[in-house]
Amino acid sequence: MEHIRRAATRRALPLAVLLPAAALMAAGPCLASESGGGTTPPAGTSGSDKPTVVLVHGYWADASGWDRVVGHLQALGYPVVATANPLRSLSGDADYLAARLKAIEGPVVLVGHSYGGAVITNAAAGNPNVKSLVYIAGFAPDKGESAFQLAAKFPGSRVTDDPNAPVPTALNAVPLGGDATNVDLYLKPEKFGDVFLSDRLDASRVEVLAATQRPATAASGNEPTRAVAWKTIPSWYLVPTDDRTIGTDNLRFMAKRADATTVEVDAPHAVMETNPEDVTKLILRAAGDARPSLASTGTSGRTAFLGGAAVLAVAAGTAVVIRARRA
Repeated sequence: MEHIRRAATRRALPLAVLLPAAALMAAGPCLASESGGGTTPPAGTSGSDKPTVVLVHGYWADASGWDRVVGHLQALGYPVVATANPLRSLSGDADYLAARLKAIEGPVVLVGHSYGGAVITNAAAGNPNVKSLVYIAGFAPDKGESAFQLAAKFPGSRVTDDPNAPVPTALNAVPLGGDATNVDLYLKPEKFGDVFLSDRLDASRVEVLAATQRPATAASGNEPTRAVAWKTIPSWYLVPTDDRTIGTDNLRFMAKRADATTVEVDAPHAVMETNPEDVTKLILRAAGDARPSLASTGTSGRTAFLGGAAVLAVAAGTAVVIRARRA
């Protein structure tokens, strides 16, 4: 059952205690609820006028996390780019994506998962071709905010169980040299299934995802946002109700503040892995496309439940705070 409500006001997010949050891809059925802002989907997105869908992953994932979403969208005739995300610094990652977007002709639906949400927020600013932003369990920071701050606003993240630990307890830090905070962050294999996937995938799949994860620097999660595309571009938001990486309440806060058309799904942070149809459905809605089901794309029988347009999810990542011990 769905319900629609209008997000009211946009408020500046007060500074919060720095805390980590992470993101991975998941997808699946079970659409719980929907709330919509006053935006309308872009027109002219049918036939040869379909926009290009650009997918941006986050921490502890790579572009392959979008595989099933890409398949759904391509089967419906959409051009798709699942781009690499360097995961080195927010400004550098956003500049990299901005350059990639400039090489794409025509309208773009830009999708970000987890930390990828922070990247699209910065990269899309000032680009007239980006018609819609889609946040899949993604960070949607305001100017001056970091991903770490947003992950700490409300409880829900399981990236650490000790706020005083120099490194979040679910993470391994690999020194890169120089400053003590210059580290790559990996999600511990024994924590991967719980934190990233809410124990919703079989052990063999979790082991593969944990073994192939891409790390991110601590600096990327601490760097403040410098541009805010969701203030001028219509936004859609998928909120997993069992997000243990960023925390469901933190995602709800960001979705409401962005006045985004919001869908809640019973899923983990890595929703592209568990609920790819739900992700595709939301993306299609952002593209202005309405379809009764995804049956023609080869999805499972459960997709008959997914009426209307479709959603795409982008792998993203978490922000974590690494505190150097005093010498």
